[in-house]
Amino acid sequence: MKTVWTTACAAAVLMTTVGATGVPPTSNMASLPAIGHALSVLTYNVEGLPWPIASGRPDNLAAIADRLKYLRARGQAPKVVVLQEAFTKDARSIGQKAGYRYIVDGPSSDHAAPAGMNTVDPTFAAAARWWSGETEGKMLGSGLQLLSDYPIVEVRRMVFPAGDCAGYDCLANKGAMLVRVAVPGLTTPVDIVTTHLNSRAASGVAKSRADQAYARQVDLLTGFVEHARDPRNPLIVAGDFNMGKTPVRRAALFGQIEQRWSVAGSVRNALGQAVQDRLPMPQDAVATARRAKDWQFFAPGHAAALELTGISVPFGREPNGDMLSDHVGYIAYFRQSAQ
Repeated sequence: MKTVWTTACAAAVLMTTVGATGVPPTSNMASLPAIGHALSVLTYNVEGLPWPIASGRPDNLAAIADRLKYLRARGQAPKVVVLQEAFTKDARSIGQKAGYRYIVDGPSSDHAAPAGMNTVDPTFAAAARWWSGETEGKMLGSGLQLLSDYPIVEVRRMVFPAGDCAGYDCLANKGAMLVRVAVPGLTTPVDIVTTHLNSRAASGVAKSRADQAYARQVDLLTGFVEHARDPRNPLIVAGDFNMGKTPVRRAALFGQIEQRWSVAGSVRNALGQAVQDRLPMPQDAVATARRAKDWQFFAPGHAAALELTGISVPFGREPNGDMLSDHVGYIAYFRQSAQ
């Protein structure tokens, strides 16, 4: 998050460099392909946090919407966008301003988990503290949103039970959302899930406590994926997984993926697959892979499968060194492959 002074300076720089389109330039935009793929998915944590948690966000959020609108005019806009931390009105208006026909919001602040899911460890629950935001209830929704140019067939939402969180993350009603998208040219719809899991150091509590909540959320997310997806359809699970380089988190997430996410073939991640297939990788995508928080996992269904064809980064580091968010937003391009 940037200081007010830094944000003001960045805004001043942008006002002198923005062209007639109102879109801040970026060295990555020229290399973005025109959309000739069946499916392109952008995942982006837009840092749409309210004041006073973050300052100066409306200008950057407006710039994100402008850039997507500009890409649309050039035939380069991703067909599906999944957003995280779209908490504010400015963040939630990105899709409408960018011209997306279908916009689906994730769980709101008053969305409750089913009673049967409330199986929080009593010892863990007893250690909750108000000064860490763990007992004050949900002040924000999930911050999840999906934008699509393609028709929406079905939507399913879930939230993690109130006690299955740690620290300041408990103030948001985190969970997941599955959106079934009818993609032209594909034999089946595609099930697209987005989520945002518990942070670690930023949670404001002991890392061991944050990791315990994280493992629980991964298990709940996996259960949601198992029950909400249609096993005939290809699956994409994209979002801010907050895994990082922590071995215990990596073991929790990849252990669940390997054991329970697959129904008709292996689960792969887009950035790793791009490296394996020697596809061109923008430097910001390489940095994102190393940071290991923003992921796009994809897996085949019984009736159809997806093949990764490329990666691009419309939202990375700007020419002046700034970023429109504290995360990189990258697009994965897919086409249907034989199953």
